[in-house]
Amino acid sequence: QTTSSALKGAIQLGITHTVGSLSTKPERDVLMQDFYVVESIFFPSEGSNLTPAHHYNDFRFKTYAPVAFRYFRELFGIRPDDYLYSLCSEPLIELSNSGASGSLFYVSSDDEFIIKTVQHKEAEFLQKLLPGYYMNLNQNPRTLLPKFYGLYCVQAGGKNIRIVVMNNLLPRSVKMHLKYDLKGSTYKRRASQKEREKIFPTYKDLDFMQDIPDGLFLDSDMYNALCKTLQRDCLVLQSFKIMDYSLLVAIHNIDLAQREHAMADGTSQTDMRRPAAQKALYSTAMESIQGEARRGGTIETDDQMGGIPARNAKGERLLLYIGIIDVLQSYRFVKKLEHSWKALVHDGDTVSVHRPSFYAERFQRFMCNTAFKKI
Repeated sequence: QTTSSALKGAIQLGITHTVGSLSTKPERDVLMQDFYVVESIFFPSEGSNLTPAHHYNDFRFKTYAPVAFRYFRELFGIRPDDYLYSLCSEPLIELSNSGASGSLFYVSSDDEFIIKTVQHKEAEFLQKLLPGYYMNLNQNPRTLLPKFYGLYCVQAGGKNIRIVVMNNLLPRSVKMHLKYDLKGSTYKRRASQKEREKIFPTYKDLDFMQDIPDGLFLDSDMYNALCKTLQRDCLVLQSFKIMDYSLLVAIHNIDLAQREHAMADGTSQTDMRRPAAQKALYSTAMESIQGEARRGGTIETDDQMGGIPARNAKGERLLLYIGIIDVLQSYRFVKKLEHSWKALVHDGDTVSVHRPSFYAERFQRFMCNTAFKKI
């Protein structure tokens, strides 16, 4: 029951300390043992020779694999001072709609980073994934997989609160008109009544097929880049035996936004003051699929605010914000399957080998045949 402001304060104090102390350590290659290091520092409220005084209860802050995560941040083009400034210079903003998982979500005031509380098992699972995640990113820094920037734990009052820092897929400066959580499965995949009553509901596969039966249209280069990225990412997830992930697709309708503006102001449509885009290119959907080739004379104009340009069947201009989410929930799913199938199949492993590939193929097929179409 740590109050939210105390938790936010502890997170900022902890990250400030860990990033600062890391900057005194020389850059070097990541070694296998770096993935298993956990650094821990105690923050008494009266302060110590290492930590400042603060007005929260005493707490301990743990940083997992600090050198490995520093490498990931660098790979994504995040400088230590930017990371610190984004996360720690202004209060974190708590997002009201916590996920189905019951996690708390905070966003940095400049919209760049999401901080999400994770369960013990998920944190453990992420630690196990790190060496493979590292290999994959080295071969392929362009990915729609979550970009993990840090894994930390705040220990206070006998409670452990584990948090992961990730890229923010949905900039608040851009109004999203629709949002879908797609798995490529149609079994019971419809948003609940409770979800529909929210201001900004997250719809599911059956809703998508009903609302957007013709799919979302991308120009052929964009479509190919997106499908290739999804294919590579699915192979990685499959190799980790991960299932049950989703593609989050949020849609900003440019033409609708202009009509809404015109209605609101009663002014002409030319007066469209654009919201400021996220300043960093590294966290945008566009960057995730386009890769280096276009970075010099980058196609990413302010017009696109990091989104992927698309059209709907009516020909309206859209910007899509997408990313693969929920990759850490898998362990529960795998365990559940193993239990129910072991009775049927003596060799339980055959199940867990085939299921992830089935999941990945169905996921890709849905995305590249039903959800996204080539113009």
